[in-house]
Amino acid sequence: MSIRTAALDSLPVREALPALVSALDGHGTAVLCAPPGTGKTTLVPLVLAGLVGGGPRRRVVVAEPRRIAARAAARRMAWLLGEAVGATVGFTVRGERVVGPAMAVEVVTTGVLLQRLQRDQELAGVDLVVLDECHERHLDADTVAAFLLDVRETLRPELRLVAASATTDAAGWARILGGAPVVEAAGISYPVETVWAPPARPVRPPHGMRVDPAQLTHVASVVRRALAERSGDVLCFLPGVGELARVAGQLGGVDAEVLQVHGRAPAAVQDAALAASPHRRVILSTAVAESSLTVPGVRVVVDSGLAREPRVDHARGLGALATVRASRAAGRQRAGRAGREAPGAVYRCWSEAEDGRLPAFPSPEIRIADLAQFALQAACWGDPDAGGLALLDPPPAGAMAAAREVLLAVGAVSPEGRPTPRGLRMSRLGLHPRLARALLDGAAAVGPRRAAELVALLSEEPPREYGDDLAAAWRRARAGGDGYSPRWRAETRRLERAATAESPAGPPLAPTHPAPPAHPAPPAFEARGSGGSAPGNGPAPEPGAQPRQAHPAPPAHPAPPAFEARGFREQGPLGDDGAAGLVAALAFPERVAKAKGEGAFLMASGTAAGLGDGSGLRSAPWLAIAVADRPPHSASARIRLAAVVDEDTARAAAGHLLSAGEEVRWEGGDLVARAAERLGAIELSARPLRNPDPALVRAALLDGLRSDGLGLLRWSPDAQGLRARLGFLHRTLGAPWPDVQDDHALLARADDWLEPELSRARRRSDLARIDAGQALNRLLPWATGEAARLDELAPERIEVPSGSRIRVDYSAEHGQPVLAVKLQELFGLAETPRVAGVPVLVHLLSPAGRPAAVTADLASFWQGGYRAVRAELRGRYPKHPWPEDPATAEPTRHTNARLRR
Repeated sequence: MSIRTAALDSLPVREALPALVSALDGHGTAVLCAPPGTGKTTLVPLVLAGLVGGGPRRRVVVAEPRRIAARAAARRMAWLLGEAVGATVGFTVRGERVVGPAMAVEVVTTGVLLQRLQRDQELAGVDLVVLDECHERHLDADTVAAFLLDVRETLRPELRLVAASATTDAAGWARILGGAPVVEAAGISYPVETVWAPPARPVRPPHGMRVDPAQLTHVASVVRRALAERSGDVLCFLPGVGELARVAGQLGGVDAEVLQVHGRAPAAVQDAALAASPHRRVILSTAVAESSLTVPGVRVVVDSGLAREPRVDHARGLGALATVRASRAAGRQRAGRAGREAPGAVYRCWSEAEDGRLPAFPSPEIRIADLAQFALQAACWGDPDAGGLALLDPPPAGAMAAAREVLLAVGAVSPEGRPTPRGLRMSRLGLHPRLARALLDGAAAVGPRRAAELVALLSEEPPREYGDDLAAAWRRARAGGDGYSPRWRAETRRLERAATAESPAGPPLAPTHPAPPAHPAPPAFEARGSGGSAPGNGPAPEPGAQPRQAHPAPPAHPAPPAFEARGFREQGPLGDDGAAGLVAALAFPERVAKAKGEGAFLMASGTAAGLGDGSGLRSAPWLAIAVADRPPHSASARIRLAAVVDEDTARAAAGHLLSAGEEVRWEGGDLVARAAERLGAIELSARPLRNPDPALVRAALLDGLRSDGLGLLRWSPDAQGLRARLGFLHRTLGAPWPDVQDDHALLARADDWLEPELSRARRRSDLARIDAGQALNRLLPWATGEAARLDELAPERIEVPSGSRIRVDYSAEHGQPVLAVKLQELFGLAETPRVAGVPVLVHLLSPAGRPAAVTADLASFWQGGYRAVRAELRGRYPKHPWPEDPATAEPTRHTNARLRR
C-alpha cells in the first residue's frame, strides 16, 4: 500500500505546520491549538517524525489520555501511511503493545509515559513528545508535563515538547513551557447547528453518582427526536456506564444499531464504533469519545451535559466519583464530533440561558483527586513535596499531607518522604499504592496468582451486575463469558508477572507507623478517562534500566513493615473467601468493618457503612470493604464491594491500627472508665476500670463540662449573681476583671479556679458538689488589689431613698444593669444611680410589683413620664401616695395610712 496523499493533504492543520516547526526549532517547545478534525493527532506526529513532508527523521512519542484514543490514533496514522500498525507507527497501552524495530512514532497513554520516565528519565532515543488533549487536565498528563520539563532543564535541553489540544488554556501552558510560542490552526470543520433541548419539566440536579431517571428519559427522547429529524449516526454523551445501559434500555425499537462505548468496553466494541458501518447507528458514549477520535458517520450529537469527576472525602477516608455539569470546553469538544465529516447538529439537553453559567473548563484532577499515586511518583522523582515541579496548579497541601500519610502507612516512603526500596517497586506496578501493597503482601499469603486476580478485580472494578460480594465477583470473573473477563485476565497476567519479579531483599513486613484515616483512590469505574487518580490506570512496567534520579536523594530509610504473612501460612492455605477478604483488607486496612446491626457496619476509620437490602453479606460479623462511597449530606457510606473476613484477618491486615489501654471519657452524661482494645475506631474488648489514671479522669470531666456545660457545677443564686457582676465589669472595664460569661474561656482557665476540687472529682456527682461561686472568687484580681473594689464597682444591692436595699440584676449580657424598684421608693431621687460609671436601667414598679415604666434618666421621667403613670395608676391604687411633685415627696414603701401613723 502507498501513502494516502489525498487524505493527508485534506487535513487543515497542514497550514500551521511551518509555524509549528519554526517554533520548535527556535524554542524547543510549543503549544498547538487546533479544532477537532484538523489532523492535530495524526498528521502532526507524522510530520514531526519526518515520515511525511521530507523533514529529518525523529523518534516521536505521542501521549494520549485514554487507551481507546491511543489505539485509534496509531491505527489512523498507519492507515494514512498505507501500512500496518507496528511498522513505523506503533502503540503501547496497558496490557497491549504493538511496536516494531523501524517504529518512528509511538502512541502511548500518559500513564505508560509516566512509568517510562521513572525508569529512564532521559527518554533515551526519543526526540520529541506530543502531549495530546492536554486541556482535559488529567493528573497523569500534568505530572508527565512537569517531569518532561524537569528533564529538559536538567538532563536533555534538546528534547522537544508540544502541548496540543482543541480547546485549552493556551496562555497557561505557554507559561509552564517556558514562554513557548502558541501556534493556532484554523479548522474547516463543517458547521454544527445548536438545538437547545431542555426538559419540559424541571429535573433534580445530579446528587453524588445519582442522575435523575427523568433526565435519562429525557435524553432518550432527544435521541429519538434526533433520529427522526436528522440523517446520519447519532453520538450521545452520558456520564457513566450505568447511564449508558439505562438509556440503551429506553431505545428499544429504534431503527438503528445501539452501541455502548466506554473505557471498560472490550476493544472489539470500541473498534466497531470507530469503523464505518452501512447501518445507521446510535453510539452511546462516556467521555472516551470526547477527544482525539473521529467516529465515522456521525452527523448528530446529543449531549446530556453531564460528566464525572473524582472526589475524595479525606476526613472519612472515602473516595467516589461525582456527577457534575460538563464544562463549556467539553461541550465544544462534544459538539465538534458532529461536524467532522459534514454539516451536523448538536442537541444540548439544557437551555441556552444555563449554558453561560457552566464552568469554562473541567476541574483539574490535581485539585480534586486522591494524590497518593502522584505523591509516590513525585517522591520517586526526587521531589517528595512536588515543590520543584512545573505544574499548572499546585497540589493542595491537605491532599498531599493525606497522601504522604498513606505512603508512610504502606511502607512506600520514609518519615522524611524519601522512597523506600519497597516504594520504588510499588511505583513501577502501575497501581495505586494501596493496591500495590495488597499485591506484594497478598502474594506472600495467598500466592501470586490469586493475589493478582483479586487486585485486578479491585483495579479493573467489576460490573455492578457482579454484585457486592468480592469473592462471588471473583468466581464470576473466572467463569468468563462476558466483556469484562478478558480485560481482567490480561490485567491478572500483568500483575502476576510483577508480583513474581525479583523483589527487594527482606520478607514482607508489618506496620509500625500509626495509620492515617483511609484516603483511598477513587473507584476505577469509568470517569474522565485513565487519569492517574484511579487505581489500576497506570501502565504495565516495561523492561529497562533502573531510574536515575534527576534530583539525587539520600539513601532511603528502611520501609515501615507492611504485613506479616507467616501467621496465615501456619494456619494453612486460605480458601477463596478468606483470600478475597485478606487482599481487600490489605488494600484498605482502615476499611475493615465490624457489624453493629443487620447490614450496618463501623469501619476502623470511624465511618459508618451500610449494605443494600438484598445483599448476601448483611449477616457477616466482619467485612473488608473494597469499594464504598458516601452520598453527599449522608453520614453513612454505601458499601459497593466487600468480602467477609474474620477478626484474626482484620487484626493481621490492619495491625498498625491496634491499640490497647485505659479509656476514660465522658459518655452519656457521666464518666466512663474502662480498659479497651481497639482496631482503629472498632472496640474489640472492654472491662471496667476501678482506679483509672487521675489525669485521664480530670481530662474526661473537663470534656463533660465542655459538652454538657458548666451547669454540672453547683450554682447557688449568689454564685449566679457573682458571675453576672464579674461579667458586667469585664464588659465595662476590661482587665483585670476576668471573662467569666464564656464557658470556653472559663474552662481554658480551669487550673485557676476549679482546683483542687476538679482533681479530686471522680464522677458527675462530684462535679455537682463544687461550689461555683467559691471557685469564681479565685479569679478576682487579688494581686492588683482591685478585688476589694468589687462591691464598690458592682454592688450586689443599691440603697434607694426609702431605705430599702434593692438587688441589681447584672444578667443582661449586653445591656445595662437593671434596678427593679417600686416607684414610690424613689421619690426625691433626681439622678439615676450608677454602677462602675454606667447608669442603671430603672424598672419602676406599681404598688403590686408590676412594671409601670422603664427609664435610664430619672430626672426626665419625673418631669414628664411620671404624670402619665400617675394619671393611670392612682385610681387603681388609691391607698398609695401619688403626689403631684415627686421630687419633694417623702419616699416610702408603705401605704398612705401607714404613713399617717
